[in-house]
Amino acid sequence: MDVLDLDQVHSAVWEAASEMGRLDILVNNAGLGPSNRAVDVTVEDFDLTVDVNLKGTFFASQAAARIMIPQGSGRIINLSSQAGFVALPTESVYCMTKAAIAHLTKCLAIEWGTHGITVNGVAPTFIRTPGTKAALSDPAFERDVTERIAALHRIGEPMDVAGAVVFLASPAASLITGETILVDGGWTAR
Repeated sequence: MDVLDLDQVHSAVWEAASEMGRLDILVNNAGLGPSNRAVDVTVEDFDLTVDVNLKGTFFASQAAARIMIPQGSGRIINLSSQAGFVALPTESVYCMTKAAIAHLTKCLAIEWGTHGITVNGVAPTFIRTPGTKAALSDPAFERDVTERIAALHRIGEPMDVAGAVVFLASPAASLITGETILVDGGWTAR
């Protein structure tokens, strides 16, 4: 679904619930972040980043909660970023939205917890994906990122993030809500 189209968001959530008979898990994973110095950010890039990262997360969560509240249970997992906890040059708008997702996670957890819904977040570091391939192909950039990943000194892999998401979606995390787990190899521990 295109998270910029709220009709698609609502349809996709309702169709999934209808086809499966219920909705147990929502993972909000849509995100982007045009890189630009703060003084050069355009209104278009600002709006697009806020709309995809924050507005999409909020309204997909709302649509899921409208199904999960009556069924009395559910798990919502929001993808934040280590960028929501540290400042990255040329990423001010992206960092702002990812910080907002971490706080939105707390707000929704408190509001929906009485309905048996947990809301948590996962905040990864740089992960080897098609979206990070261009940046990580620069050896100097990759060395810098690897050095900043203080404890483990390696770029993350998709499975590093998937494990945290699966844990938060599982019964093993039934008493965890309102938390954002940093999957950052120690970057923010410095």
